[in-house]
Amino acid sequence: MSVLTDIRARGTEDILITATDNLNEFTDTIKNVFPESKTQICVVHQIRNTCRYVVWKDKKAFTADMKYIYNAPNQEAAKMALEDFARKWEDKYSYAIKSWRDNWEELTVFFEFPIEIRKIIYTTNLIENLNGKIRKYTKNKLSFPTDDAVMKSVYLAVREATKKWSMPVRNWGIILNQFLTIYEKRVRL
Repeated sequence: MSVLTDIRARGTEDILITATDNLNEFTDTIKNVFPESKTQICVVHQIRNTCRYVVWKDKKAFTADMKYIYNAPNQEAAKMALEDFARKWEDKYSYAIKSWRDNWEELTVFFEFPIEIRKIIYTTNLIENLNGKIRKYTKNKLSFPTDDAVMKSVYLAVREATKKWSMPVRNWGIILNQFLTIYEKRVRL
């Protein structure tokens, strides 16, 4: 909570959308500090976490059936796909199904947006990739002599990671227009 309250104290008035892996109920914390923010739990994390409870011989069929949920055209179709999925698998993997139901509201936020926006908010993979680069630069050192040395290592990692960010976000003009339309009263350019 302190990170978010610090962000607010530094002048951030609003966060439109967050994507989180729901680590330690982070979605609840976001809602407390930025109550108008839409919070999407990372679908990729949900899939991984769900598959932890599935035996190897069932994984291929299980994940194929799960795709109908998050690839649905809208939230209603996704809910129907979840029910079909549950009918098939709940007797064997009730805890995995329970996880989808318990987190349903935060797992389906992306359905409120046009398809172009959905593609950039349903997962936290981009930030995790950056975190991985930072870990790569810092993990080999047992300790850093100063805080400044840590900052320099992180800076180098970020600089290296951004070299590969040469491609623009696909359909950015459309996405920006959609955001400005959806959040007309909350965004000022």
